[in-house]
Amino acid sequence: MSELAADTVERVLRDELVEGDTMIATARPILRHLLANDDNVLFSDETIARVRGFVLSVADQLLFAQAFAAEARDRPAYAAERQGELARALLADTAFLAHAHALTLEAQLVERLQGRSGIDPVLTPLVQELVALKDGATAGLAMAVLAAQARFQQYWRRMELPLAELPGDLFHRALTTLREQAGDGDESAADAAGRQLRETYQEGVGRLGLIARLVMAMGHRAPRALAIDHAGLAIFATALSMASGQERDLVVLSFSERQYARLALSLCAAGLKPQAVLEQFLFLHPDVSLPDGFDMLRADRAVALLAASQPDTTG
Repeated sequence: MSELAADTVERVLRDELVEGDTMIATARPILRHLLANDDNVLFSDETIARVRGFVLSVADQLLFAQAFAAEARDRPAYAAERQGELARALLADTAFLAHAHALTLEAQLVERLQGRSGIDPVLTPLVQELVALKDGATAGLAMAVLAAQARFQQYWRRMELPLAELPGDLFHRALTTLREQAGDGDESAADAAGRQLRETYQEGVGRLGLIARLVMAMGHRAPRALAIDHAGLAIFATALSMASGQERDLVVLSFSERQYARLALSLCAAGLKPQAVLEQFLFLHPDVSLPDGFDMLRADRAVALLAASQPDTTG
């Protein structure tokens, strides 16, 4: 009977996972279409506006660096003239668009959790606990994460996405896009801007790099990061990504509506017991119930179901 119940819950979660993956696959082309059409009434939507703001912020920074390398007299005008074309090229990059979307969802959920559950987005119980450690290196990392989270809240409000905060692969893709979009006479300036930006870029000191380093430095304490109310959403998302073997942006997407199966499987794959999984659901989706028999699902089966799920995000 227990084997039958386990098979049933796996089938339910697998079906829901397929449905959720289909939504992820269709989300990118829809989002790109909305961002590419200024006359679309849905541009008043906060998510669309903020994703677009993040992309424009990156385009501005790249072009100001290029204007500096080109020794342009009027750098704002130089950047403004080229901004639209570069922004469209960045929006055409699915991975870049997905990251901007995930950051937007993360920030929106942080605000909801603070209002609904009183979870501080910056000074969480886990950060306070780590800052107080006698281990100076870990305490220092915790302080750096605290400062990075505070900066992220400011960036979010101003719709800014600093180049230094991009993951390494997206940072290099952004520079490649700048070079590819360089018009006649701009190639050498784009190359010079790319060299200068690469010299100052350090992935490990960006917010996401710092959080990943902190979770790794926690060692045997790392499971404490798998509680939203204790760790805060940002650290929780990184810890869940590392523990379940998924990309962080995909994990953040699993926090949204209609992605309940991926979230449940991710938590199970990370080693959380059914009661702990339920507790995290109460923070993220208080009105959602786990399927009957979920407590029969083993962590290795959750890992296998996630591994078999490959949402197409190339659209």
